[in-house]
Amino acid sequence: MNSKNPDEEHLRLLSIFHYVVGGITALCACFPLIHLVVGLTMIFAPERLSGSEHTPGPERMFGLFFVVLASAFIILGWALAAANVYVGRCLTRREKHTFCLVVAAVNCINTPIGTVLGVFTIIVLMRPSVKAMFETNRACASAEPAS
Repeated sequence: MNSKNPDEEHLRLLSIFHYVVGGITALCACFPLIHLVVGLTMIFAPERLSGSEHTPGPERMFGLFFVVLASAFIILGWALAAANVYVGRCLTRREKHTFCLVVAAVNCINTPIGTVLGVFTIIVLMRPSVKAMFETNRACASAEPAS
């Protein structure tokens, strides 16, 4: 650690880890795309799955179920990934302390990597010295004249 202040080094590392977890989360959120394609096939071309020309029955409802759930998982996963990447940026800039805490708490649901990252982020952000760094940055940003 070349940094004089360990809090700065911890925030730098947490920022990097949030970028990494954001990328991993975005990649994992793409897995339900398979279910989305299968669901769309069940809705629009059910004969391709069954191999017969019978009148489609419950396949369309089951396909709709696949589409809705897959879409929800994809959207929520990408939203969490975007939030993690944004938190990485906020930690680097020392801004939006409360938002960083909220995303860290939500990360705790994402086991095992998100839980570890969320707990460590909460521990670091709750330090009085780190809170002071965020407050100092906010005070400096509000004192700057707008160009």
